[in-house]
Order: sequence, then structure tokens, then C-alpha cells
Amino acid sequence: MTASTLRVDALRSWLFVEGANESALERAASSEGDVLIQELEDFTPPALRPHAHSLCADVLARWRAAGKVAGVRVNPLAGGGLDDLAASMPARPDVVFLPKADTAGQIRELDGAVTQLEAQHGIAAGSTALVPNVESALGVLNTFAIATASPRVVACLVASEDMAADLGAERAPDALELDYVRARFHLECTAAKVLSIDCPYTWSDAAGCEADTRKARRLGYRAKSTVIIEHAAIINRVLTPNAQAMAHARRVVHAFEAAREHGEGRVEVDGSLVELPIYLNACRLLERARAIAGA
Repeated sequence: MTASTLRVDALRSWLFVEGANESALERAASSEGDVLIQELEDFTPPALRPHAHSLCADVLARWRAAGKVAGVRVNPLAGGGLDDLAASMPARPDVVFLPKADTAGQIRELDGAVTQLEAQHGIAAGSTALVPNVESALGVLNTFAIATASPRVVACLVASEDMAADLGAERAPDALELDYVRARFHLECTAAKVLSIDCPYTWSDAAGCEADTRKARRLGYRAKSTVIIEHAAIINRVLTPNAQAMAHARRVVHAFEAAREHGEGRVEVDGSLVELPIYLNACRLLERARAIAGA
């Protein structure tokens, strides 16, 4: 697996797990999370980071054996992140996550550090993917530059709690205070041609997680992060095209292609006029369903 071949279109749920919590790290392997991330930043107090480092190799190996994409989130490079990288890179993480990503320069610095460690440990050059975590207003304004700062960047993730705190916004389960951020972030990632990963729903209720994931899907997101193991299954279900959606997409594709064969530019399907953009969306939905099924 390399950064360029990582099939991010099939990765729906991105689960952060406390880096030194051995029970949680073990439970995550049997979860439905598509991507599992050993979290060495906020979820791992500084005093526990050496223990988390010692667990990294076994944890990532166990996760990969369970068929997961295995990653680590390091601290900001100036705040212990280089130590996190030095400890985790021998375990060959598929993805490295960088928190508090505000500028493209931070991503270039991370790329350089990862490149050096790949060479040091005999890891194929360029094989480690990067996912910047945007957690501030400045980061949102710089998302396109952050996403295009390195060819290793396959996705970007937007935060909820840190973002709301930076904005001075009041948090509530409906996440209304983050509507503009989530829409703007997805737009910037789409323009940069990287996967946008939605912010975690940080309340524990299943119904709220489902509603928040449906909201993200409506905005265009195809991936969502979580800090609660049980939420991964909900995210996967909501972000996987269901039988009804796939049947409709097939009707759209069939009808539009038949219309084109007769020299027509659009066709009515289920009471709606289908033009080229709708046809292409239907094709993408079917392609995504195939990617998920084959993952």
C-alpha cells in the first residue's frame, strides 16, 4: 500500500482510539471502523506517551491483521510530534495524522520528517499517507493550500470541539454552529481533489450520530471521523449506498445512456429531469458502492 494507492473512496469511518488505553486499542480491532488511529495527542496525556509508543508496533500489526487501515495521530511537530514520529514510523503506519494544521508549511515539514524516517527504516519512499487535521479558523481559510502541500496528502479532516472553541461558538448536538465550516471545508477539499473527512459527533447517543452523519452526507461528505467505537457502524451504514439508492442510480444511468443513443440530452426518471451532472453523480455512486464492496 502506498499513499497514491490507498483507496480512500472506500474508507467511510475514521476512528480515533486513546493511544495508551490497551483495552480500547484491542476492542477497536473488532470494530467496524475502516481506519483505526492510535491517538497520541489529546487522548494520551504526556506522561503516558512513552507507554503508547511502546504499544505502537503491536497495535498497528494487530489492526492490519484485522483488515483495517492503521494510522497514528502525532502531536504538533513542535510539541512532541517528532518524538511520536520517531517511535511510530518503525511500525510502518499507513497514515500519519497531524493535528492543528494551520498552514501548508507545517505539512511540508511533516513530509520531510516522514521522508527521512522512511529512508532510515527501509520503508518504500512515499508510501506513508498524510492526513492534516484542520482545527481552527486559520486552518479552514488555508485548507486548499494545506491539502495540496504534499502529494502524500490523501485526505483532510475537520475538527469539531477545537474548531468550535477557536470560533468561540456554543456547542450543541445539532452542530448548527459548524455548518459554514463543514460546507467550506468540503468545498476546499473537493477543489484540491482530496477526500474530506467530517468532524466527529462527540455525544454518545446513536440517533444523534446517525442524524449528524446524514447531514454530512447531504453536504457531500463520504467519510466521517469518530471518537466513539460504536459510532463506526452507524457511520458505515449511513455512508454506504443502500439498495434503494443503487437501484435509482442504475435507472438514471440506463435511461440517460439510452436517451443519448437517441440523440437526446436529458431524460425524465422518477419525475425528475436527468442531465449530465446527475448522470455523472449516479455513476460515481455506483463506483463508490463497488469500491466499498471490494475493500
